[in-house]
Amino acid sequence: MYGAPVPALECVPNVSEGRRLDVVARLAAAVSAPGVRLLDVSSDPDHNRSVLTLAGEPEDLVAGLLALYEAALAEIDLRRHEGVHPRIGAVDVVPFVPLGETPMAVAVDAARRLAAAVGSRFELPVYLYEEAAACPERRSLAAIRRGGFEGFAAKLADPLWQPDHGPARLHPSLGATVIGARFYLIACNAVLDTADVTVARAVAAAVRESAGGLPAVRALGFYLPSRGRAQVSMNLVDFRRTSLSRALDRVREEAAARGARVEASELVGLLPRQAALDVARDALRLPALAAGQLLEERLRVTAPAPARPGRPEPGGG
Repeated sequence: MYGAPVPALECVPNVSEGRRLDVVARLAAAVSAPGVRLLDVSSDPDHNRSVLTLAGEPEDLVAGLLALYEAALAEIDLRRHEGVHPRIGAVDVVPFVPLGETPMAVAVDAARRLAAAVGSRFELPVYLYEEAAACPERRSLAAIRRGGFEGFAAKLADPLWQPDHGPARLHPSLGATVIGARFYLIACNAVLDTADVTVARAVAAAVRESAGGLPAVRALGFYLPSRGRAQVSMNLVDFRRTSLSRALDRVREEAAARGARVEASELVGLLPRQAALDVARDALRLPALAAGQLLEERLRVTAPAPARPGRPEPGGG
């Protein structure tokens, strides 16, 4: 089979810096430890946030991520951070995702090892979420992050919100951090042709699962100062339940019902191949479309036939 072997895990750390691109570059360089493949960096100045997509084996990723926290300590002070996206930490959230045939248990173990090391080394309150959560109440990232950095000191005073690792006090500059293990997540934004953030918030409420919208969809509405536009920001936490095309179609419908239009959509980070195939099936009305029908995929998995003994080379004479 052609191509590099599939690493065990993907990891998608979200850092609270999306404006100073020189800082983002240094953070990306720090996490690119031996054995860690940096696949993508997506930055947004209005969210003031960057999403790094990594792949590697568990031990290599843990080492690289510890270097990322070290670099963030030198580069980011959350007390001076502003952006529209909810956050509680300089390294806000670090999810591990199993790739290929890797069991979820491997991602959970990596998350828990990193959490223990971060809490001890940086004296940082650490919360475990999704599949790595220590209790059901902490599975949801939104529940952990509710109140934001500015309101988190009061949350830490509640015995129910003592961290899983590290001290029960905010780090002065790094804040707190959330580490976990989960299925693939697709982050997608829809930019509306209006500056009215109330429209974006109404569309987000109509789309997200918690308000009776689409299964496995989380959505928020934001105003983007740099563009003068409102945005519907979505996380699809299980594209098998709601495809990207279905989610965007619903956003268009809800926006149109409020007199707005989707000007553009944006993908944050990378898209799993299966999710892209689902979009193609929907758009082309080809329900039987399979990965094997893609030219590059067929080339990747099909080895060239060996030369037959005594067979003349083409052009020989």
